[in-house]
Amino acid sequence: MTTEAQPTLAEFIDNWEETSEGNRKAFLRLKAHLAAKDGAVLTFIPRKGVTYSLRGTHPRQTDKSLFVMVDVIEDAPRWISVCFYGEMITDPDELGDFVPEGLLGEDAICFDIEEWDDAQIGYIESRIDEAFDAASNG
Repeated sequence: MTTEAQPTLAEFIDNWEETSEGNRKAFLRLKAHLAAKDGAVLTFIPRKGVTYSLRGTHPRQTDKSLFVMVDVIEDAPRWISVCFYGEMITDPDELGDFVPEGLLGEDAICFDIEEWDDAQIGYIESRIDEAFDAASNG
């Protein structure tokens, strides 16, 4: 498939019908949180039928290629996996899953969102804040 046939982020969002789980709304909230980070660069990498990945990077980041990866997993219904490099965040409530070599070959902590949960999303936003701060310090 050529890149021209891949959806843009806007097309992906526009074509995603909300379901009772509320995962489209959760994705939009996480996207907005990332977009509000001064200096954050967002990249959308679609793998149609598999995952749709929103990746956050920071220009000052030198040792990692990103600070967060928000994947929409193509399933019925779609769900979201938010992954961080293990050393860039804390997980004080131990809500994430440790995934050896789970993020671009490095150890990761990932949080799965299967349905809208305001507290869970807020907790993940705090992890995004931590990872962004770590990335902005190089």
